Amino acid sequence: MQTVLEEMDEENTGVSSSKEEIVLGQRLHISFPFSIIFSTVLYCAEVAFGLYMFEIYRKANDTFWMSFTISFIIVGAILDQIILMFFNKDSRRNKAALLFWHILLLGPIVRCLHTIRNYHKWLTNLKQEKEETQVSNKKRNTMLEREIAFSIRDNFMQQKAFKYMSVIQAFLGSVPQLILQMYISLTIREWPLNRALLMTCSLLSVTYGAIRCNILAIQISNDDTTTKLPPIEFFCVVMWRFLEVISRVVTLAFFIASLKLKSLPFLLIIYFVSLLAPWLEFWKSGAHLPSNKENNSNMVGTVLMLFLITLLYAAINFYCWSAVKLQLSDDKIIDGRQRWGHRILHYSFRFLENVIMILVFRFFGGKTWLNCCDSLIAVQLIISYLLAIGFMLLFYQYLYPWQSGKVLPGHTENQPEAPYYSRKLKRRKISS
Repeated sequence: MQTVLEEMDEENTGVSSSKEEIVLGQRLHISFPFSIIFSTVLYCAEVAFGLYMFEIYRKANDTFWMSFTISFIIVGAILDQIILMFFNKDSRRNKAALLFWHILLLGPIVRCLHTIRNYHKWLTNLKQEKEETQVSNKKRNTMLEREIAFSIRDNFMQQKAFKYMSVIQAFLGSVPQLILQMYISLTIREWPLNRALLMTCSLLSVTYGAIRCNILAIQISNDDTTTKLPPIEFFCVVMWRFLEVISRVVTLAFFIASLKLKSLPFLLIIYFVSLLAPWLEFWKSGAHLPSNKENNSNMVGTVLMLFLITLLYAAINFYCWSAVKLQLSDDKIIDGRQRWGHRILHYSFRFLENVIMILVFRFFGGKTWLNCCDSLIAVQLIISYLLAIGFMLLFYQYLYPWQSGKVLPGHTENQPEAPYYSRKLKRRKISS
């Protein structure tokens, strides 16, 4: 559903010439950007606690821990800036200022404040529009309608950018940081408060990113309709993702702490299986690469884009289920259908991997790293992952939003209300 269509020409120095076409058929409801604020708070907290731990390691001359900690912070923060700039590349105003804030790694904070300001501006314009409608000032109404349309478009764009930023931050920055700090705690057998806070922020970020994967998968399966899960469904997804992430991450940390570098071949095999599986399926089907005639993409660019998407897809599946299936032969790349076979196959292999790693921890590293019963911890990890699978089955069997054939009209964000605008507005050329 697209209600605001724009066609912009390039701006010239000294002369501003643009032509925009805005089709306003319905009034959209913009909710307060709680998700953007939450993503920004997680970003700031994780970076702040990470820098604090970096300073502690530096003072203690722990060069190894210090290097990895700061590396994961920088990589995650830079990827966040890239994602936000990519989804806002068509922004015409304040390009230099926004680029400056992104270079300082403060882009999420600036864009969050901009979204909040834009939300209050939308409310103000909406009130003014109702007053102007009573006065019947057509020229003023046209300007207000255009500003409202721009506010709606900007809000949608920022919501989409922060959703993908949360996923990137979770699986390319937070998960490695969480495993590293847990490995350090198991190695030196200390659990200080500052490290615990960093691990908590990373765990929240990963869980939130996994939940975002579910919501994005639901949107893709319903033609990109933005959906807000009801409380019961949302609680089920939270419990499913939290148990899945915490059991998988703790298992990986124990396995790495038990075997150290000897664990690397096993972990690489797991990752490359997820990385190569979509390509092997594509090669087996005998299909051709998806073409993008609109952007005139060449073959090298298409292959590079698909490879980067596959890298992210494999990274997500390495820690938890991505909730989607890559289909490289399709122009949409992602298969929006919900396949039980793909889901069961993923969790079967991940459960087998967890059991193997837990057994290695039990017989090779449990008594070395922990002061408590290692057998009890191993059983708890297995039970936690089984509970996660149980919540997953509950959600898809009984609580999935479209399981009963309805689209939850009362639980969709930005859903159109009664028809309001009914005419097409064409912006005149303005030259200065």
